[in-house]
Amino acid sequence: MTTFTSPAELLAHTAHRPWPLPAGPWIMTQRWQQLLFAHWPVAPDVMRALVPPQLELELFEGQAWLGVVPFRMTNVRPRGIPALPWLSAFPELNVRTYVRAANGRTPKPGVYFFSLDAANPVAVMVARALYRLPYFRATMTVRQQTDLIQYRSQRTHGGAPTAELTGQYGPVGPVYAAAAGTLEQWLTERYCLYTIGRREKVLRGEIHHKPWPLQPAQAHFAVNTMAAAAGLALPDTPPLLHFAASIDVLVWPIAPVT
Repeated sequence: MTTFTSPAELLAHTAHRPWPLPAGPWIMTQRWQQLLFAHWPVAPDVMRALVPPQLELELFEGQAWLGVVPFRMTNVRPRGIPALPWLSAFPELNVRTYVRAANGRTPKPGVYFFSLDAANPVAVMVARALYRLPYFRATMTVRQQTDLIQYRSQRTHGGAPTAELTGQYGPVGPVYAAAAGTLEQWLTERYCLYTIGRREKVLRGEIHHKPWPLQPAQAHFAVNTMAAAAGLALPDTPPLLHFAASIDVLVWPIAPVT
């Protein structure tokens, strides 16, 4: 039987956070499993042209980064409602970079999503409507063979750019915590997302989880057009890879940045 970390236990671990927990109540739980962080460096001027001007592009030592992040979602449920097998578990695939709000009183480094593909059409519809996020319907399969995750995603959303990821990935070393100030911590320890809402307002959604249980990873992609669908060409260099077996997450409602 799967045991999820209780919200109370999650809320008791906050020393690693770069800013305090949000003031209001959390509204949803999620578990992210069999997750791969695949990152490539991108020239700042190229990335800047694709990120909304209301957001400040974040750089690490002068370099922008693009992340392609395949994983499985489980225990996706609103607060006070039990998980439903047909709604609460599905594969997801994100393409992201790193930003902060240009007009916020409190700098909060976060994530900007170019796309979020998911195999659950209801989740796609709700996230697009309530969170103003670029979710897309996709046909997806995830299978585990020994230590490797076999992953395939084919976007099927009408009117959206075609995008596909096919390959395999898995851990190749023990679990560790990213050291403070390192690139891997900068890429992974992000506790909010940004998007643009109606009337071009910046919206922020906050999350909370324990520090990432990272592992060094291997990956081979037979097909990867996720960045191209966002208008980006990946460099001809191997990606920086990290794996995480599982992490439990609390989600707060999205709100305008003030």
